[in-house]
Formats: sequence, C-alpha cells, structure tokens
Amino acid sequence: MEDVVYYNELYDLYGELLTEKQRQYFEDYYFNNLSFSEMAEDYDVSRNAAFKQIHIVIEKLKEYEKILKLKQKRDQLFEILNDVPTDIRKRIEEVL
Repeated sequence: MEDVVYYNELYDLYGELLTEKQRQYFEDYYFNNLSFSEMAEDYDVSRNAAFKQIHIVIEKLKEYEKILKLKQKRDQLFEILNDVPTDIRKRIEEVL
C-alpha cells in the first residue's frame, strides 16, 4: 500500500511529463483498479504488455524524482512547516 501512495504522489508531480498513453495505463491501474487482464482487453494487447507498460511508467516516475527531487523537496518543506505558527503554515500549505 505504501508503494501505491508513493507512486500516486509521483504521478501528481510528474504525470504531465508522461505520454497520454502512459497516463491512461497508470490511471486505469491505480485509479480505476483495472487488472492487467482488463487493461489488456481494453487496449487490445497481451496481459504481459499491460504489465510492462505499468512497469515502464513507474520506472519513469522514479527516474524523474531521482533527477528533479520535487517530492523530496516538498516533503522537506512540509517538515520545516511543522515549526511554523499555524496561521502562517496554513497559508504556505495552500500555495504548495
């Protein structure tokens, strides 16, 4: 379950960098809870091809994070915000 949350966070940050097809695969698997078999049927590909596409998308998202570190930086900012007064913290969180 932890991986799913992590991948969704990466998708929120980097999803626009993926192709339309890659976004469709990711969303079908992680948002719409389609199985590889269901995706294979929808896209007229083999089950293994659907599995590979998800693996490729996940690897791309992890590579984007490795290079850009947006999630890491955001997490660090939220950690720092814990020490900021509540009213100011809420305003900053709205921006982030």
